[in-house]
Amino acid sequence: MSGLGSAPLPPPADDDHVAGAARGVLAIVYADYECPFCARLELALRARDARRIFRHFPVASRHPRAWAAACAAEAAGLQGRFRAMHEALYADQGRLEDPHLWARAEALGLDLERFDADRRSDAVRARVKRDFTSGVRAGVVTTPTLFLDGVIHPGLPDDALLERLAGG
Repeated sequence: MSGLGSAPLPPPADDDHVAGAARGVLAIVYADYECPFCARLELALRARDARRIFRHFPVASRHPRAWAAACAAEAAGLQGRFRAMHEALYADQGRLEDPHLWARAEALGLDLERFDADRRSDAVRARVKRDFTSGVRAGVVTTPTLFLDGVIHPGLPDDALLERLAGG
């Protein structure tokens, strides 16, 4: 899919979740953990070691557990395990209810009491809301949406764009 134009987008922040090789262009990805297309994009980006920032865009109207999953990822991040929880959530999108979130947290070696308190905290909710609001302001209307050089690309990107992200 080609870009649809420029949109105002907050620049990378110190607390953004960055992954991938240091080389290549930097993509900013807005996604939610219950969206199957977001999971496909995550796998494609990971396979290419594309440099990217993940920002939460939980679409509660279509994905009722996406908000809770986003808060779980942020709570895991407060214990240094954001990326591990992020990958675990995408690996099993059919199980995002609380017992499964706790099981993932336990498997990751998190302090479960802290995890549960953090995922319900005002600070974590504000962090997820900040990402979501920045996406709305930048013109995000669907997941996944990625920005490359300030150009918005809604939906799953084509192979040419994925290769560009991978520096190919």
